[in-house]
Amino acid sequence: MTEAILKVRNLKKHFPLSSPIPFKKSRQSVKAVDGLDFDVYPGETLGVVGESGCGKSTMARLVNQLITPSEGIVEFKGKNLVHMGKEDLRVSRKSIQMIFQNPYASLSPRKNVGQLIAEPLVIFNVGDAESRNKRVSDLLEIVGLKKYHARRYPHEFSGGQRQRINIARALALNPEIIICDEAVSALDVSVQAQIINLLKDLQKEFNLTYIFISHDLNVVRYTCDRIAVMYLGKIVEIGTYKDIYENPAHPYTKALLSAIPKESPHGDKDQIILKGSVPSPINPPSGCPFHERCPVAMEKCKTVVPEFINVGNGHEASCHLLNEKQEERLYQSL
Repeated sequence: MTEAILKVRNLKKHFPLSSPIPFKKSRQSVKAVDGLDFDVYPGETLGVVGESGCGKSTMARLVNQLITPSEGIVEFKGKNLVHMGKEDLRVSRKSIQMIFQNPYASLSPRKNVGQLIAEPLVIFNVGDAESRNKRVSDLLEIVGLKKYHARRYPHEFSGGQRQRINIARALALNPEIIICDEAVSALDVSVQAQIINLLKDLQKEFNLTYIFISHDLNVVRYTCDRIAVMYLGKIVEIGTYKDIYENPAHPYTKALLSAIPKESPHGDKDQIILKGSVPSPINPPSGCPFHERCPVAMEKCKTVVPEFINVGNGHEASCHLLNEKQEERLYQSL
């Protein structure tokens, strides 16, 4: 198998809470990301799905070192970004770019499109003014816009056009990995399709690697090679899109897939209704984080954290039920 371009191990981010008592430090924290392990391989698209508040966007910012992890390793091409010096990290950031969710807030209204796309080139002192202008013109054409759009300002564009501008800016430094944080969720359905097809075309043309964060399971199925399912700051299942959609192993994954509308060709007729709401990340439950809502929870789910079980071909899930099934099959084979 190809060596992973990005390795994440035991990645955590705990945001400390302010104490209600003046001058006293609070011992509580929000466990936004609480121990992630995954690899990303060159040229693939890794999808990340889960309910709102599960830590997807925090994970994206940790990978790109926009925020500092509380613990863990983010290794890019053999180098740990977490312990890098400022200058080395600055150089590495050229290779990992990001497309943010909101195409309106992610573009400064005070700069025209040409300045916005050229900004990374200026920051990293790439080329002179003439070569930067040419690069901006080329990037605009690559993402489906016109050269003269460089003179216009963000408010003159639609949401889909603004996201194309964001994509052009992300491509400016020839990155190897692009993190798409809900890059199409704020767009109309028809525009979503255009942007997704553009991203797929760019991936083939420039051999890009994507981390694609989304809550739309149909979009993820169409876009991604592998999918990681997150719940309460943890990954509970990871596998190819075919494994996840056709043979989900974790009860939470099954519940997510059952929520796809019936009208969809991938919709499930029997929807699984989860009881209760997502527990607070300030005080997550012991044992399996999903046990309070799981329809098949066992007694040990309340106290013992489940290990990842290999279902086959790299498809893994952290569920005690899988271990029970494996033990039962082993017993029957004796």
